[in-house]
Amino acid sequence: MGREYSALGAALLLAIYGSAEAPTFTVTVSDQNGRAVENAVVTLVPQIKTSMPEPSSRLAGEKKIDQRNETFLPLVTIVPKGGRIVFENNDQTTHQVYSFSTVKQFEITLARGQDSSPIPFDNAGIAALGCNIHDHMIAYVFVAESPWTALSSANGTVAVDLPPGNYQMQVWHPKISGGRPAAPTPVVVNAQDAILPVTLKISAPRPATRSHSGGY
Repeated sequence: MGREYSALGAALLLAIYGSAEAPTFTVTVSDQNGRAVENAVVTLVPQIKTSMPEPSSRLAGEKKIDQRNETFLPLVTIVPKGGRIVFENNDQTTHQVYSFSTVKQFEITLARGQDSSPIPFDNAGIAALGCNIHDHMIAYVFVAESPWTALSSANGTVAVDLPPGNYQMQVWHPKISGGRPAAPTPVVVNAQDAILPVTLKISAPRPATRSHSGGY
């Protein structure tokens, strides 16, 4: 179809439950095989950006990313532009957390039981995280410019309360084909609650491998 996701030709399918001052816009995300997609980031930006509040008005300014069983938890974390991340190591081994992404570059070493100082993420975009000791560990920080940014649950659902108006919607997932969000899709949010189904083309996961280095 030439797009990484389809939204039924960007036509908004309305499911009316009653009017509200801030209608709930629900996106149901599935893959090309019809399976629910967890950890998809849905972000909506008003066409008139001057009407958009600061992302910190709705998104928590500080989040935590844990490390357990040589795994970052959660896989995807959303913070507002200017938000901060605290890394916790509740594992039985040392971790060296790093990001070489354009959005944020840093490297820290955390002994078991240690927490990091809050690390600021001042640039919008997606930062991929890794561990220099355990190559299979990976996670993502989505730094949002829009306060109307949310993560899909295990059943592929994202619900956002936002004012009626014209928006541009983008959807991203760590396994989206091509790795980057598709071109924005225009959506119209009316004064009623609405549901919009979205299909993502998801790449097949690579087999997990575990490696250790540095004697940890």
